[in-house]
Amino acid sequence: MKIKIFLIVFFLFFFVPFFINADELEQITKELEGLKKDLNNKEKNYQELNQKLNNIKIKFNNLGLEINKKEQEVKKGEQALAYQKSLLNQRTISFYKNINKNNNYFLNIFFGSDFYNSLSDFFYQQKLVNQDKDTIVKIVLYIKNLEEIKKRLETEKIQLAQLKEEIDNQTKILNQQIIQTRSKIAQLTAKQQELIAKKFSSIYIPRSANVSYSCKPDYNPKDGSLKDSGFSPKFGFFTFGVPNRVGMSQWGAYGRAKAGQNEEEILRAYYNFDSLESVDTNIKIKVDGYGEYTIEEYVKRIYEVPNSWFLDGFSALKAQAIATRSYVLAYTNNGQRSICATEYCQVFKPEPKGGPWEQAVNETLGKVMKKDGQIIKAWFSSTHGGYVFSSGEIGWSTTSWTKNTKDTTGEVNSFSDLFSRAYDKDSPIFYCNWGSRSQYNNTAWLKSQEVADIVNVLLLAKTDSSTSRYLYQIDAGGDVWDEEKVKQELKKRGTNPFNNINNITVSVDFSFGKTTSISFFGDAGNVNFDGKEFKDWFNARAPSNIQIRGPLYNIEIK
Repeated sequence: MKIKIFLIVFFLFFFVPFFINADELEQITKELEGLKKDLNNKEKNYQELNQKLNNIKIKFNNLGLEINKKEQEVKKGEQALAYQKSLLNQRTISFYKNINKNNNYFLNIFFGSDFYNSLSDFFYQQKLVNQDKDTIVKIVLYIKNLEEIKKRLETEKIQLAQLKEEIDNQTKILNQQIIQTRSKIAQLTAKQQELIAKKFSSIYIPRSANVSYSCKPDYNPKDGSLKDSGFSPKFGFFTFGVPNRVGMSQWGAYGRAKAGQNEEEILRAYYNFDSLESVDTNIKIKVDGYGEYTIEEYVKRIYEVPNSWFLDGFSALKAQAIATRSYVLAYTNNGQRSICATEYCQVFKPEPKGGPWEQAVNETLGKVMKKDGQIIKAWFSSTHGGYVFSSGEIGWSTTSWTKNTKDTTGEVNSFSDLFSRAYDKDSPIFYCNWGSRSQYNNTAWLKSQEVADIVNVLLLAKTDSSTSRYLYQIDAGGDVWDEEKVKQELKKRGTNPFNNINNITVSVDFSFGKTTSISFFGDAGNVNFDGKEFKDWFNARAPSNIQIRGPLYNIEIK
């Protein structure tokens, strides 16, 4: 068996082309240099530059996969190395023994009584000596080759790391230039913001994982299911997770628990804290409309996560119990003020939840998270969409215990990575297009000309900000310009309006978790908008209650 393994590994290192082509690394480097020159030109086609950068990233990722494959092969070679060294020792000893024997046979040729047998023995022994010598040379070359391979791989990994840093840098520069070279971002009017607020309030988006609610998206990439709107092509605007991404993702915690993480590992994934400590369990908590409870009795009445998670994710319940206890004590200043009983604080009911939840509360008796000696306000919500933000990044006060991080099992470079690697990917609201229209089978799909209208509205607002007061949702009523009026006003200002959109590309910062820009292609050419700017105007103009609800969104065309 050992000889078989040796032969396989030997063949691998001496007959299989091992190193990646140096030209590939050089080619990527040249393409990056070309991209940098293009970025310095006064006239830039950002869509073309984005495509060039994406092609570079694809080549880079392929090289990374190739190097990983070679590393695995080197590990196999190292595993066989001990046997090869042992074989070298054996062959060396055999070599010297056979040389001595061969000398004796050589003398027998001249001084022995049987010339022909002595000559035959001499040539046979010489053959054994040659075999030993060939084997020794091959093993020595194998060992030397393995060392050279390891050195080359280390060099290639360093080169690849430098390339990644440069690619990341050029991605940031390109995104910044796209934003900086556009005309100033069109500001929403007070009326538009009011209409958006009403649209948002018309749809219930659960903040708690315990709510048995699913968005039932018009398209589900997990199983390929597709709701028919009655028209084609159709455009869907899909958001990852819910708007609040600060602190613990409850579905993410459940995914981590199923992966074998304990409650402290789960909590440290979402919060910066120094230690888990126990507090006085006699502290009283005042709940609006329900009276007063000791801290432990209060926590036993919180309905934030399903008891069913006990079966394969009990540590998620324990993490939630500690987060719940920490949040209420920080929120109320150790019981000095009251707390509400809804999702805006923590879901409270007068009856103890019982079952596995009560077990989780009892097993974490009095435990809270502390940072710099203070109990942290441990925010949490149902589903973050694979990313966690710090409090300052969503407009709240900056805090030391919240963090920005990816909530995934590995690196994310695409939407497909996010669907497969996000810890909260099994949440029923992980990927959703929010809103619907009854006349189109209760879907949120938009027609090509409807998307063109939203694009035209944003173009007009950026061309002439004084028109903004007329640019909001048509079906909201009031002094609003319809599709044809918007086109006319664009033409007056020297801009060709879109009648149809036939393609859309989405650019995403997967390191941070937000859609950075959107490019639209149609009968009037192509145009690019900042991701947040487009989202805001989409929400102001899109019909019915159709809306984008977070910083990371995708557009599906079916």
